[in-house]
Amino acid sequence: MVVTARPGLQRRRAPRLTSKLVFVLPVVAALVAGVAGGLVRAGVGLPGTRWLGAAVAGHAFLMICAFMGTVIAIERAVAVKHALAFAGPLASALAGIAMLLGAASAARGLALVASAAFVVVNVVVVRRQRAAHTVLLLVAALAWFAGCVLYTLNVGAAAVVPLWFSFLVLTIAAERLEMTRLMRRRPGASRALQAILCGLLAGAALSAFEGPFGGVVFGLSLMGLATWLLRFDIARRTVHASGLSRYMATCLLLGYGWLFAAGLAWVLTTLGAACIDLALHGVALGFVFSMMLGHAPVILPAVARMKLQFGRAYYVPLVLLHASLVVRLGWGHFQRPAFAAGAIGNALALLVFAFTVAGSALLWRAKNPLPRAPRRANRLEGTDRAAGR
Repeated sequence: MVVTARPGLQRRRAPRLTSKLVFVLPVVAALVAGVAGGLVRAGVGLPGTRWLGAAVAGHAFLMICAFMGTVIAIERAVAVKHALAFAGPLASALAGIAMLLGAASAARGLALVASAAFVVVNVVVVRRQRAAHTVLLLVAALAWFAGCVLYTLNVGAAAVVPLWFSFLVLTIAAERLEMTRLMRRRPGASRALQAILCGLLAGAALSAFEGPFGGVVFGLSLMGLATWLLRFDIARRTVHASGLSRYMATCLLLGYGWLFAAGLAWVLTTLGAACIDLALHGVALGFVFSMMLGHAPVILPAVARMKLQFGRAYYVPLVLLHASLVVRLGWGHFQRPAFAAGAIGNALALLVFAFTVAGSALLWRAKNPLPRAPRRANRLEGTDRAAGR
């Protein structure tokens, strides 16, 4: 007997799949194009470079606003559990598509709408739960919005990237603050963190004006935040654990090290040294993407309803990412071929991580197969039994 699925169940699954594709496809496109654009900027020859022109020019926009902005906004929308909360990530996802199609003005406008919607969503979160970490998440959203305002108006260009970085850094700091809120800290630790974060925002905003003061303050604040996190984050303890806890702690501690190095490079670059790539990608890859690798095994099951089987394979992309960063930002500082090779290693690390996640999802499904639906007898079988045949 052939058992067919219920029509109602099919109707429910189709819109759910369609809604996921609306976000997944633009996010993947933004990530792939952003990485490809970054490789071209690093001197790696890729086919179709003419098509990649928009990706090269909009590399930071694609990676921060279209990719990370959309992913973070989706996570927040899922937590809010309201359909309108998804308007923001939809706008930022479409902003990435618009940028790739050469409609830069439309992309800027959509990113501005997305960041404004994200501020509203975080206001809702603060009203539901007023805590230090939720307020900090709102401040991070305001930093993204401020950067998008300057980007849309084409003013204060030197402050755009610092403000966008502040959005990412403050979001991660807020999540870590939530995780460590029950830990005992020395008196004055909270006030020190507040001073560091105020300095970070002030340095980002002051970067819009001429002079090195803003950049120096921003870099010193990055160094201060890295030091604070290394001192007070629970990762210092969980790194001695095992399994997923140890993996996450390793990602965090490595990221904090890169954040400190990036802050120092930001100060030196502002004062005239040639450390711009370490300043930018120490934050973007060394810190932000290391956090992404560490949190993905926890966030993906909650947001994407994707169960993962954690294993040692997760350390492969982590090692590849940080080893290639050492090549790119260390050896590559002196030799251009090493710089390009390190950039290729960065891209491979992200690709390997994607395959690792996919493989762990399949492994979990293999170890935890879905229960089969009970077989339902048809009317003919029931009639046969009643007749004794």
